[in-house]
Amino acid sequence: MSLVLDHVSYSYPGTTQGLHDISLDVRTGELVAVIGPSGSGKSTLLKLVSGLETGHSGRIALDGEDLSHKPVHRRHIGMVFQSYALFPHLDVLDNVAYGLKLRKVPAAERHRRAQELLDVVGLGDYARRAVAQLSGGQQQRVALARALAIDPRALLLDEPLSALDASVRGHLRDQIRAIQQRFNATTLLVTHDQEEALTMADRVAVMQDGRLLQIAPPRELYEHPANRTVARFVGLSTLLPGTVCASDRVDLGFAELAAPTGTRTPGTAVHVLIRPEHIQADPPAGGLNRLTGRTGARRYLGSLTRYDFEVPGAGIPFLAESAWPAREAIGIAPAHVRLLDD
Repeated sequence: MSLVLDHVSYSYPGTTQGLHDISLDVRTGELVAVIGPSGSGKSTLLKLVSGLETGHSGRIALDGEDLSHKPVHRRHIGMVFQSYALFPHLDVLDNVAYGLKLRKVPAAERHRRAQELLDVVGLGDYARRAVAQLSGGQQQRVALARALAIDPRALLLDEPLSALDASVRGHLRDQIRAIQQRFNATTLLVTHDQEEALTMADRVAVMQDGRLLQIAPPRELYEHPANRTVARFVGLSTLLPGTVCASDRVDLGFAELAAPTGTRTPGTAVHVLIRPEHIQADPPAGGLNRLTGRTGARRYLGSLTRYDFEVPGAGIPFLAESAWPAREAIGIAPAHVRLLDD
């Protein structure tokens, strides 16, 4: 079941906020994560797909069927909310079976299906407990089981792990991904957590101000961002303005770097992107792209140290990560110097 948004736009009444000409597709069985700063349109996108908001232009289709005029309960979409939205007056089993009850599924069959899904999410022994007796992670798994119980044509996840402690988030993230793949569920995930998006998704979409800036597999998005906005938002980096001064050479004003310039001609303005893990501490003297300076602020992270390295004339420090900070110089392999044209 593919989910397609074709030139979708939407504005909240009396404002220009909303979505602007969004086109994307979620392929059958694929998990696409949508990330972006607050107000970027992530939640609006999810509400339009689910039917919680209406009145958009463009087309939203599920397996070729236009959803524009279908109410929420006829879209056959499962949704897991940030707040879980479980019913406190129902036990765990009846929470999972609730959607089947609305669809007039006989009691014996809906309880069988609900128990089966609780077994899948590892909560088979909790069927008759009150939801208030469950931990946050357990409640989230109940919400996921409830969304899957109706055998949805698509699954929407709205910040599903944001309310959980960091200690359980990673484990539950892996569980949700495994269950999503087991059911081959066409899934749209909205999250503010970049790590969650990069580790769970087949592709990641970046939004800002209601516009889609880039959609790509996680590694491609991180290593080849489409522009400075994506580069700044996804991961940590050092971004510096520069000018192509010769084939495979970039002038930063305070230094020249060897970098793959491609078809860019001398005089072309670029921005240079360098990720912190690509900076080498104290490379041998005489090597390419060796910059001298001094270490500034340090942040110990256990297996590595993240630190600022200040190069005279640079204006901003280089952000670096390594087992130990550089003493007097850093180096960047030319292949790891990315050039952005905007």
